[in-house]
Amino acid sequence: MQEPGTAPVHQAGIAERGPYGRMLLATAKWLAFAGGVIFTGLVIMSIVSIVGRKLFSAPVPGDVEVLQMFAAFASAAFFAYCHLMRGEVKVDFFTAHLAEPKRCFLDAVGSLLVGLVGALLAWRTWVGAMSLREGGESSAILEIPVWIAQALMVPSFILLALAGFYMCVQTWKQRGTRS
Repeated sequence: MQEPGTAPVHQAGIAERGPYGRMLLATAKWLAFAGGVIFTGLVIMSIVSIVGRKLFSAPVPGDVEVLQMFAAFASAAFFAYCHLMRGEVKVDFFTAHLAEPKRCFLDAVGSLLVGLVGALLAWRTWVGAMSLREGGESSAILEIPVWIAQALMVPSFILLALAGFYMCVQTWKQRGTRS
């Protein structure tokens, strides 16, 4: 049973978790906002290209290339914010009956895994980007260096790793305070 006037760790706001948590959340929000702006731009470009193709036989040159490259970056931009807000899909059918400390333990382990996967993705994405850079690969129509689009995802994965590790520590700390 939880103490009166306290929210479970799953509902606790990150703002009450100190300056590092607020800074991490603010950074994640801005990155997610940038991802949203990029998605909006991609939708507008796609509409212009489709209308141009159908009405004037003049699509936006390289629209598919741009869509593929920047949709990957924009998608990755949401991961850290989603994790900090505990917005990912979680199947808690098997853990719903557990006591709060046990659920916190499992959530801490899950966040640790998110942090490790984020770090692994950042590392391997950077290595892949540098490999593409060395190879000089570029897109077919616009000749945009492919490595740039891949390297743009690295900060998102680094932030995801930091969010995972941060949430692991915060959840672990709260494990003993809730009963």
